[in-house]
Amino acid sequence: MPRKRIVVIGAGVGGLVAALKLAHAGFDVMVLERAAAPGGKMRSLSVGGRAIEAGPTVFTMRWVFEEILQECGSALTDHVALTPAPLLARHAWSDDERLDLFADIDSSTEAIAAFAGQSEADGYRRFCARAAAVYRTLEGPFIRGDRPSPLDLGRRVGLAGLGELWRIQPFTTLWRALGEYFRDPRLRQLFGRYATYCGASPFAAPATLMLVAHVEQAGVWFVEGGLSRLAMALANLAEERGASIRYGAEVARIETDRSGVTGVVLADGERIPADAIVANADVAALGHGLFGPEAAVAGDRVASSQRSLSAVTFCANARAVGFPLAHHTVFFSRDYRAEFSEILSRRRLPSDPTVYVCAQDRGVDGAAAGGTERLLLLVNAPADGRERAFSPSEIQRCETNLQQRLAACGFSLTMTEPPVITSPQGFESLFPATGGALYGRAAHGWMASFKRPGSRTRLPGLYLAGGSVHPGPGVPMAALSGRLAAEAVLSDLASTVRSSRAAMSGGMSMR
Repeated sequence: MPRKRIVVIGAGVGGLVAALKLAHAGFDVMVLERAAAPGGKMRSLSVGGRAIEAGPTVFTMRWVFEEILQECGSALTDHVALTPAPLLARHAWSDDERLDLFADIDSSTEAIAAFAGQSEADGYRRFCARAAAVYRTLEGPFIRGDRPSPLDLGRRVGLAGLGELWRIQPFTTLWRALGEYFRDPRLRQLFGRYATYCGASPFAAPATLMLVAHVEQAGVWFVEGGLSRLAMALANLAEERGASIRYGAEVARIETDRSGVTGVVLADGERIPADAIVANADVAALGHGLFGPEAAVAGDRVASSQRSLSAVTFCANARAVGFPLAHHTVFFSRDYRAEFSEILSRRRLPSDPTVYVCAQDRGVDGAAAGGTERLLLLVNAPADGRERAFSPSEIQRCETNLQQRLAACGFSLTMTEPPVITSPQGFESLFPATGGALYGRAAHGWMASFKRPGSRTRLPGLYLAGGSVHPGPGVPMAALSGRLAAEAVLSDLASTVRSSRAAMSGGMSMR
């Protein structure tokens, strides 16, 4: 009997994980990627002949990749070199207001006490305990499992867990919940920024997002070569397991018949038959008909007001003067609420932005080699790239505002050549139908997480993976979505597979 053919659309991390697991299980897997390299948002750009990571820069939840690769007969450390980061990030509000957070809670507590007083340090310990409890409550029934409804989540935690589910404050905003632990507005701003990891505002995101604090304390790692190197490693391993990956292959349409999907048609007219398809594209691309009208029922038409944040990013070679950059540094605006009001209500670039800087040549000790260094600078922006483009003067003003925010913290940059800038319109071009939103639907309100689709769709044979579906955005979450999609395919089709390869268990282990 011929092997079942699975087509994976998109070589982002969700698609790569799905392809790896399905190829390891014995399916005939073909990955179709319109870009020239794997990774999706895990990408690098060449600036002055030097590769600069232009996408995600923080690697957490290492266990996700360790489990996935173990299930496929390999080990994460065989493919990428990882170094733990003792310093999570450096934060600044002015030239004399700086705070470092560490992977070690005791070290962070001491730093907060010196920065804002013992009462705030005590609040930080209580906050860490609550963040850990939120994570423990949600990991098994929500993060690892198929997308639940609110009722399903209640059933999964059981009667004994309902009290803990209530205590994680799902109906309270993150900003309000932070007021229970911190009186210092700078600390509320710092920990409120965790909402932006999901592309959300801390003034509208649920308090459950405080779990990000626990995730970071469990470990942040430097990946040698950046996260684009991790994407390449996954692609190479998927090919070793038998998957084929075609770059420069743009899918124009998903074909169907009465029984479900039958294949895809490429932009050049080539037809590729398939028994099942995993779409590792933003669900908005499906919902807006970019893969044909038959597949639109499986997508999600996300209104611009419901999109997550976009960004303006600057990839630059620069000389940094006057501030001791860490690998990850955040320069906070003076008025966080006003900043998000400008972005989400007035739909414009902030006049006083919070600026994230990833100094990619600085490692554990934070020391620079001297001379120019590779920097990624990021400012949050409205995801309106589908409807309009920011003018050159608006982008120039954004860069000026960014430089002013850095200068207020005693930091100046001299770029040795023009930076490579990506705006919301640029992200829309890379990821069509998103408006440039980097995280799918915004995590605003307690129901937002339940509105993300799961891996199975209403169209038989079509499965979903990626940061716009359950369990959510971010590199490890997107990887989990690929694992869930592969397991759904295995569950639905594996009885017909004949494989000479001894497949390892694909089940999830708790730890």
